[in-house]
Amino acid sequence: MAGFLDGKAVVITGSGAGIGRACALACAAEGAKVVVADIGVGLAGEDPTSTVAEAVVKEIEAAAGEAVAVAEDVSRMEGGERIVNAAVERWGRIDGVVAVAGILRERMLFNMSEDEWDAVIATHLKGHFTVFRHAAAVMRKQESGSLIGFTSGAYVGSVAQANYSAAKGGIVSLVRSAAVGLHRYGVRANAIAPIARTRMSANVPSGLSENGDPEDVAPMVVYLLSDEAKDVTGQVYTVVGSRIAVWNQPVEVREMKTEGRWTPQDIAERFGEIGVERMGGIDRLEAMRKADASGDKPGA
Repeated sequence: MAGFLDGKAVVITGSGAGIGRACALACAAEGAKVVVADIGVGLAGEDPTSTVAEAVVKEIEAAAGEAVAVAEDVSRMEGGERIVNAAVERWGRIDGVVAVAGILRERMLFNMSEDEWDAVIATHLKGHFTVFRHAAAVMRKQESGSLIGFTSGAYVGSVAQANYSAAKGGIVSLVRSAAVGLHRYGVRANAIAPIARTRMSANVPSGLSENGDPEDVAPMVVYLLSDEAKDVTGQVYTVVGSRIAVWNQPVEVREMKTEGRWTPQDIAERFGEIGVERMGGIDRLEAMRKADASGDKPGA
């Protein structure tokens, strides 16, 4: 259905390849004017170039769409501001931000360096903040807009990606905070946890039990940017292949109370009243260990 995003100006970071590129092409096909923001770095952030963004712009223009390429570092405030301003200065508004840009620096927690931690947090988490912050200032005045963050199922825990997992968890909290803080201004914020074959997913240390293509993710992005989703905010959606799922909202599930102040002994005696919630990541690891011992190889 062409025209889902007619007249809207949308910024997409990390849109020179993979999921970002698929989203840029899909948004343009639905009538959006697109800022293709990508400095075209390698997986570890090396060798920046603007050619990847320019190539996507050419694809959009060849299909009679309108787009502009921007090569800015999302981990810097001035970079995020210039990316947002590219839309505002050219089209007079900004209706959507899709923050896809990211890098990987995998390492077990006990071996991770400060640089490996900082680079991933800066690109993923701060890279969301820099564009969200500047876009939100404009959207507040417009009293409309849609912010879409990109998280990952890894935010609930990752064996060899503590930096990536922490950043993705931070993105979920940032999105929820944006949803609460901007609701009164008619601005919404949501997150997508995609599973798709990209440069980054090719380096995931364990196999995936399900997978899809970047193009599978784009329709949900278009929907969340559109006026059809005007009442959808503060949500996290998994998108993989032909499956879309919504994550639960975090809530307390059990409690226990006492008169006065707790003692460690009191807690020990009554801890069963609150107990623990099973951690899926540990359950999967245990299942994999058992499968290895028996010779089976289930999907991770």
